Amino acid sequence: MGLTKTEIFTDLQNEIALFAKVFGHPARVAILEHLFKINACVCGDLVNEIGLAQPTISQHLKELKHLGLIKGNVEGTSVCYCINTENWAKMKEVMLKFLDQDLPKTDCC
Repeated sequence: MGLTKTEIFTDLQNEIALFAKVFGHPARVAILEHLFKINACVCGDLVNEIGLAQPTISQHLKELKHLGLIKGNVEGTSVCYCINTENWAKMKEVMLKFLDQDLPKTDCC
């Protein structure tokens, strides 16, 4: 059986790629911004705030939750989402370390 594409890369490279994927769609960025602004949210509020259909919002929430950047609690018939502060801090640390790399000064290109 052959290798999957992600298996040829380091765990850190795969982690960075997953974090970057989250920011690859403006709806997920808007959801995160909204959750930071109010520090909690019921999914129905996101539909009104973001302006996308409920199934679309749910799919984006699923991606954010799968990566662990948000967490949700069931409250009656609704799910209340908030930022997972521990995982957010970890993501920031990984991404800042990656983005803070400096290029050596050369006359290349």
